[in-house]
Amino acid sequence: MSNEVVRDVIVHDMCLRDGMHAKKEQISTEQMRTVAAALDKAGVPIIQVSHGAGLGGNSLQHGFAPHANEEYWDAVAPVLTRAKMSVLLIPGLGTMNELRSAYEHGVRAVHVATHCTEADTSPQHIACARELGMDTAGFLMMAHLNTTAGLVEEAKKMESYGAQTVYVTDSAGYMIPENVVEIVTALRNELKPETEIGFHGHNNLGMGTVNSIEAVRAGATRIDASVAGLGAGAGNTPLEGFVAVCERVGIKTGCDLFALMDMAEDIIFPMMDHIVRVDRSSLTLGFAGVYSTFLLHANRLGEKYGIPPRDILMELGRKKMIGGQEDMIEDTALTMLKERQAIQAGA
Repeated sequence: MSNEVVRDVIVHDMCLRDGMHAKKEQISTEQMRTVAAALDKAGVPIIQVSHGAGLGGNSLQHGFAPHANEEYWDAVAPVLTRAKMSVLLIPGLGTMNELRSAYEHGVRAVHVATHCTEADTSPQHIACARELGMDTAGFLMMAHLNTTAGLVEEAKKMESYGAQTVYVTDSAGYMIPENVVEIVTALRNELKPETEIGFHGHNNLGMGTVNSIEAVRAGATRIDASVAGLGAGAGNTPLEGFVAVCERVGIKTGCDLFALMDMAEDIIFPMMDHIVRVDRSSLTLGFAGVYSTFLLHANRLGEKYGIPPRDILMELGRKKMIGGQEDMIEDTALTMLKERQAIQAGA
């Protein structure tokens, strides 16, 4: 009898990478082991493990984690019996040498991530991943800032470089179901049949689960999510909620729903520094189309300069700022402060 798990969609947990954003990069190796073992036991096939910004992310700009990525991979690898580890690599932030190190430490899958208009920064890194024999995905971030035709063009580039999967990445949690269906359908019609399509959503508008379900119905076969939604902004698509809806509508994930429910209550919620949910600031991220990882920056700077974080986030959305421009958030807040002080002085 075959032990192969039947799946219509491959779910990919983000707790130990995107969740690092929500934890201000402070996850211990022991917590990594506990979460990874529970995910593996629940039948989750791929688990992303790294600094929140991926390879090369351990920095002043993105925040320092208590351990190097190699220490996290060495902590997680021994507890995995079925799942494989993945990483995020943003060319220019992470390097191919770091990717090779990840492989040596047991990582077997990678998201090679670029802004949604910059796929041409990724060919060397995608080629390197394929040479290593890794499960290789192109990851088009802030996808709402490109047209559907533009995303198809960028996805075709990644496919031509060797990506086996191309992701539509709703980094801002801005999309509504009709956006997701239009984009995934276009990609499914234009990419090679063997190229898989993935969807990575954030829950800032409360659309994470429904957007992920609609992505699958439109042709996506890979969905990123995280247990209890642990991730940036209002979190990723909550994995247990997604799996529950999949069971209701007949989509096979191969995951143990009750194990994921228990894991959310017993392991993930107690880990949270704050309950990751749709609140005033995270809802603003989705409404204004702002990169989800900017949430904690806006909250911190809002307190520092006495400016409502919602105002800062709306300004970042107006400027269409993207990942990698974290150092400009404080400049924006300072400019807003000076403008407000000038208005008060002239009143």
